[in-house]
Amino acid sequence: MATDRDLDKLTLKELGQLFPIIIKEHSDRWSGLFREEAKHITDSFSQSEIVSIDHIGSTAIPGIKAKPTIDILLQITEQLAISKLKETFSSLGYLINHHPENPAPHMTFVKGYTPQGFKGQAYHVHIRYPGDWPEIRFRDYLINNSAVAKEYETLKLTLAEKYPNDREAYTASKTEWIENINQLT
Repeated sequence: MATDRDLDKLTLKELGQLFPIIIKEHSDRWSGLFREEAKHITDSFSQSEIVSIDHIGSTAIPGIKAKPTIDILLQITEQLAISKLKETFSSLGYLINHHPENPAPHMTFVKGYTPQGFKGQAYHVHIRYPGDWPEIRFRDYLINNSAVAKEYETLKLTLAEKYPNDREAYTASKTEWIENINQLT
């Protein structure tokens, strides 16, 4: 039987087949799922270790279609030990993804991914030290500009059709558009 650790051994192509890009109609449940998961996370740390927790990504933008993955931006204090962070998220059922290209502390935690494909609700928790992060400004801009949010939805639908099993190409193809919006925020 395959284990979660086996996911690390899969190629990007194999991961793309196992976890295709699927865009769904907006669900009012997404904000509730965020609140529930945010409570599980914040209850697992002391108040002095967490600066803020935010619902980011397309599921945070009312009225647009999105991949049904709940993206969370967790800002932590620099005093929080990375070993405690990893241990706590592991106890909550998350897997760690190291991302050297991300801002420190260079990691994301994911849940809902198994060697058999998606299982249950998928979550991505992006870990950051305190800052003025573009993901929050991007979310707020799209919430306040519904026509631009619909443009983003159209882009995502087009890219999901073009790259149904290539998450890297799907994400990379959105980057310039997102960066252009972030210049407005």
